Amino acid sequence: MKNGFMKSEEQKIFYENLAGIAIKNFAKRHLNAQYVPSKEEAVPKILELIPDGATVGVGDSMTLLEIGIFPALKERGKNEMIYPFDRNEEGYLIGGFKKTDEIMHKVLLSDVYLSGTNAITLDGKLVNTDGGGNRVAPMIFGPKKVIIVVSANKIVKDVNEALLRIKELCAPVNALRHGIEHHDVEFMELPCVKTGICADCNRPQRICNFTTIIEGESHFNPGRMFIVIIGEPLGL
Repeated sequence: MKNGFMKSEEQKIFYENLAGIAIKNFAKRHLNAQYVPSKEEAVPKILELIPDGATVGVGDSMTLLEIGIFPALKERGKNEMIYPFDRNEEGYLIGGFKKTDEIMHKVLLSDVYLSGTNAITLDGKLVNTDGGGNRVAPMIFGPKKVIIVVSANKIVKDVNEALLRIKELCAPVNALRHGIEHHDVEFMELPCVKTGICADCNRPQRICNFTTIIEGESHFNPGRMFIVIIGEPLGL
């Protein structure tokens, strides 16, 4: 959905209307969702959803970084955060990939999992693609509670549009981000980075190996997932 032409007030109304449709359809799928107009309002809502003393596992997400939830959690001082992506000032992973992989496995056993998502559909589905699966796996199983934070610019019509968004925007830009900001130079060789177009490549460093479509919640864990939709463009 192209909406770059909109001014802020128009955008606000547009996003709120789209979110309202998605939220109604999430409810039909037994998924809880709530709309907040801004990132400033999102942070207290997320903190409210995280019980004191709960361990909080984190998925890689530009949206989470942009809203400032991690400093807010640290300032509150009531939760241990399992964060696999600590980097030094130059952008390199502290401890390297082996240490990061160990922490990613610990995220699966966290009390609360906090993540973004690549796209949500108007009919109430979450669509995600991962290179390693460490982000989508805890969404589906493991942590007792999952909080998905998503900006309204990621609302799309249906699964097909969600997959197009991932292939044409999320994957190539995210690979480029890792290459430039985090010095993961192998990503710079991907066809989507070089051309901007997905080639459905079979490179070892391919960033889109695992795709999940969440269409509802298991009756074994009702109320496990909560989706916070923010009414402004954020993330990728």
